[in-house]
Amino acid sequence: MAALNGVVFDAYGTLFDVHSIGRRAEELFPQMGAAISTLWRDKQIEYSRLVSLSDPSPGGSRYYQPFWDLTRAALEYSLAKLGLAHGTQEVDDLMRGYARLDAYPECEAVLKAVKARGLKTAILSNGSPDMLKVAADSSGLAPWLDHVISVDSTRQYKTSPVCYALASQTLQVPTESLMFVSSNAWDAMGATWYGFRTCWVNRQNLPPEAIGLPPHHTCRTLDGLIDQL
Repeated sequence: MAALNGVVFDAYGTLFDVHSIGRRAEELFPQMGAAISTLWRDKQIEYSRLVSLSDPSPGGSRYYQPFWDLTRAALEYSLAKLGLAHGTQEVDDLMRGYARLDAYPECEAVLKAVKARGLKTAILSNGSPDMLKVAADSSGLAPWLDHVISVDSTRQYKTSPVCYALASQTLQVPTESLMFVSSNAWDAMGATWYGFRTCWVNRQNLPPEAIGLPPHHTCRTLDGLIDQL
């Protein structure tokens, strides 16, 4: 097995708590915060797959929209589906919150520990470049990240192989020398298929996927990654 040279993290759901926005949603729409957060996340991922699968050409999808735009569209759809009266003010408020999601409490210590082992660190995310920069800066994680990589340049979304290829291209090391870490089982599977070593952070204690290859490692929180390095 090739020596490990770096650790590549998914962003949303892995480093940044996508459901922390539920607290603000609850303030705006009492008793509906959790429902908004859950539907919003599901629709966001659905839209990213829709624009990619509908035109998987190597040059990028003609239907591509930046992840920030898909995130806003997913929010507007979710509020409408849940029958919640809203206007631009409420949508803007929640989008400002999404830009500055909380990091999970263990993230900074884990990133420091990875760096202390002499490994490169990176984010590889569907997120738009600007939204990833704001999230990394506002969460305090930016100093511990060597690279913040958006798939935006490919005009596709994960699990498209052209997205995963950005990691080795940017870090200048072979894919098999990188550990890819995600809390999204579908993302961990795509990364495993692509050729990364993988760690699935199963924060929600979900069953493993019923198709595909299992991840190389599984842990409940990001702390468990350290034992696998």
